[in-house]
Amino acid sequence: MAAVFLVTLYEYSPLFYITVVFVCFLVTSGLVLGWFGLGVPVILRNSEETESSTRVLKKRMRQVKNPFGLEIPHPATASVTKGVTLTPDCLEDCILTCYWGCSVQKLHEALQKHVYCFRIKTPQALEDALYSEYLYRQQYFIKKNDKEEKYCQLPEDAQVVDFGPVPRSRYPLIALLTLADEEDREIYDIVSMVAVIHIPDESYRLSCRILYQYLLLAQGQYHDLKQLFMSANSTALSSSDTSPGERSTDKSLLEKAGLSEDEPELHEENSKDCVVCQNGTVNWVLLPCRHACLCDGCIKYFQQCPMCRQFVQESFPLCSKKEQDEDESTRILQDVLPGRVF
Repeated sequence: MAAVFLVTLYEYSPLFYITVVFVCFLVTSGLVLGWFGLGVPVILRNSEETESSTRVLKKRMRQVKNPFGLEIPHPATASVTKGVTLTPDCLEDCILTCYWGCSVQKLHEALQKHVYCFRIKTPQALEDALYSEYLYRQQYFIKKNDKEEKYCQLPEDAQVVDFGPVPRSRYPLIALLTLADEEDREIYDIVSMVAVIHIPDESYRLSCRILYQYLLLAQGQYHDLKQLFMSANSTALSSSDTSPGERSTDKSLLEKAGLSEDEPELHEENSKDCVVCQNGTVNWVLLPCRHACLCDGCIKYFQQCPMCRQFVQESFPLCSKKEQDEDESTRILQDVLPGRVF
C-alpha cells in the first residue's frame, strides 16, 4: 500500500523524487566527510569527534623578561606645541632618548641594520643609523624602578606646528629606551625598545598614543609588540578621558592613515573567566586575532575564535600548568591564613 502511494506521489510530483535524492546526497556527504575528519558541522558529530579533530596548533613560545616600560599619562593634553609627558618604568637604570620629527624611512632602515649590520644597544648606535635625520633630540637618565614623569617638548625656535599631511615622511616622536650599564646589556635578551608616538598637531588631530613598539633583541631580531584583547574592559579603557565622539573621530583618522585594525570594542564587566564555560581562568591567546578568552578546558573545542569568529591558526598559553598550580596554591594559603606573610 505504501509503495503504491509513493509511486502515485512520484507520478504527480517529480519534486518528491528530487527531494529524496538531495537528502540522500546530504547524508552521504556528511558521513564521508566525517569519516575523513574534514570540516563537518559540529551538529553531525559527537563531542569526542569534535575534540579530536578541531585542535589547533600550539605556538612554541619562549619567555623573556622585558626591562622597559613606557606610558603616556596625559594623552589628552599632548600636542606638538605644548609637548608630551612620558612615564618610563624600567627594571634597571636606563636612558630615555626622544627624537622629534624622525624620518620614517631612516627609522625602518635602522631597524634593518640592527638585524643585518650592528646592534642598536645605545642611543649613539641609533643616531648613526638614522644619519641625524631628525629635528630635535632630548635625553633623560632613568633610575631603576623610577616612575617620574618626563616632559618632552620641541624648542620654540624650531617653529614646528605640524608634520604635514598624511601619509607623512616623518614620525612626530620616537622614544628610545636603552640600558645604561654595559653589564645589564649582557644579562637581558631585550637590549632596547623603540616606541613610535603620535602627537596631535594642526593638520592631524588624532589623539596622542603609542602607534608601534619594537623590542630589539641582543641576537639581532626585533619584534613588534602587540596588544592582547581580553574578554572584558580593562581599567585603562574605563578611565579614559576621551568622549565617544572623540573616539569615533580617532577611529576615522586611523583608517585614513592606514593604522586602524578591525578589532571589536568590548563593553563588558571586568572579568578573567573563560567566555565559554564562565568557570575556568582565561589562559589561551588565539592567533591571529589575539583574543585571550579561553581556558585550558575549552581551547581544544574551537577552530574559530568565540568572540570574533575568525579561524584560529595558532594559540599559546599565558602561563604554564606549573605556574597556574603555584598561583592557585598561593591564593589558597592567603585565603586560609590572611594574617600570615610567606
